[in-house]
Amino acid sequence: MRQLQIQAAEEGQRLDKYLSRYMPEAPKSFFYKMLRKKNITCNKKKCDGSEKLCAGDCIELFLAEDTIEKFRGNTDEKKASSIQTQTQNVSLSPKSIIYEDDDILLINKAAGELSQKASPKDVSMVEKVIGYALSTQKVTNEQLLVCRPSVCNRLDRNTSGLIAAGFSIRGLQFLSEQFRTRDLHKYYMALVAGCVTRQQKLKGYLYKDEKTNKVEVHETLEEFPEHLKKDALAIETVYEPVAATKQATLLKVLLVTGRSHQIRAHLSSINHPIIGDSKYGDSSINEQFRKKAGTKRQLLHAYEMVFPVCEGHFSYLSQKSFQAPLPNDFLKAMEYAKIHDWKE
Repeated sequence: MRQLQIQAAEEGQRLDKYLSRYMPEAPKSFFYKMLRKKNITCNKKKCDGSEKLCAGDCIELFLAEDTIEKFRGNTDEKKASSIQTQTQNVSLSPKSIIYEDDDILLINKAAGELSQKASPKDVSMVEKVIGYALSTQKVTNEQLLVCRPSVCNRLDRNTSGLIAAGFSIRGLQFLSEQFRTRDLHKYYMALVAGCVTRQQKLKGYLYKDEKTNKVEVHETLEEFPEHLKKDALAIETVYEPVAATKQATLLKVLLVTGRSHQIRAHLSSINHPIIGDSKYGDSSINEQFRKKAGTKRQLLHAYEMVFPVCEGHFSYLSQKSFQAPLPNDFLKAMEYAKIHDWKE
């Protein structure tokens, strides 16, 4: 008989999901059969697998050790070694951490860093979060085999700002639900070409060409070629000017729908492209800012996250907002554009 004690990082998941992670080689039918026969129990009680686990719960496996090891696939050492290799000497800068507790982490990602791996050898924010979780003992190597910390939203490589990550199953589920329902509001700062004088809500449709990694935006579906219409997605972007000169405007942008490259392409479609954007921007303006202000990337920054009213365990986050300060390259470009009359 083997006993498994549920830790804080593991709570919130269903019993059957936990068992599948613990013994990945076992078919689901095996777990349900063992649960029916009380060969697998939780807190000495018969279960059906749908129970939500809490910290301190004790799962008892009345199974032969060779059966457990067979269904675990002898992958523990390989997985642990792989995770340790990928996250060795990798962590987060203390200055990049905006907020953390036992379940969630908010990070100020620098431009140039990957949110997630693009190739196997990459070091992304995911590896840095895992490295940080291990170094601060938020999780143990053993717990990583059942619950691996991860980021819950993505930013383009050259977009800076707030990324949310979960340490625990509970934190990952909570953040994923917030992003899925769009209850969590995400605000961006964008430095765009030209003078914008009023707040506006933009609606339209977006199509992404996966081969070129570029999107096309139109106000109506009818503007797309017939063969692209079925894959075009509705988008909505709200922006308001924070400060402006004739040359440039600092916009605060609410991302209502979260499509790939949405803000960049949507603002470009109304002739106010983001400065420094090599894909959707104005090349002559980009070159001007590169020479005069050292701008080397699109000046788009995930500035603020505002949580909705939250109930239950995460009620402490209700209507709280978190901000990531603008990076130096952004401030330098604003100074060149003579945008001074704004405060964070």
